[in-house]
Amino acid sequence: MSTLAALRSWRGLFLPLAVGAAGLAAAAYLAAVDPNQPGHYPTCPFLAVTGWYCPGCGSLRALHDLAHLDLAGALARNPLAVLVVPYLLMSWVLWVERTVTGRVPRRVAPGWSIWVLLAGIVVFWVLRNVPGWTALSPA
Repeated sequence: MSTLAALRSWRGLFLPLAVGAAGLAAAAYLAAVDPNQPGHYPTCPFLAVTGWYCPGCGSLRALHDLAHLDLAGALARNPLAVLVVPYLLMSWVLWVERTVTGRVPRRVAPGWSIWVLLAGIVVFWVLRNVPGWTALSPA
């Protein structure tokens, strides 16, 4: 690799590293400021308007619990958020790798998987709002 190519590679790393630093700063803030205490974070607009939980309701509390290594508490607040965290971390690592090596990664999942993911999110959204069933509610 030439010196110019190496310089471009490091210059290209600025955005992935900035996103990683912002994510770490957000995680540190969320670990330090408890979302279970009122007044620190805004309420969910969808919940405020409709009274129903959206797929993201409870995510701040779940991520706070994850930051304190409380997996059971995080799963109780929002299991979908807990499942998304490893995917986001893997995507960031692949982004950094792609930036450094210049290689385009092979397809990780088939195209239809996005539809399965979206259907899963909708099913999760509906199930957490079934009256009388609180298994998936973030409360």
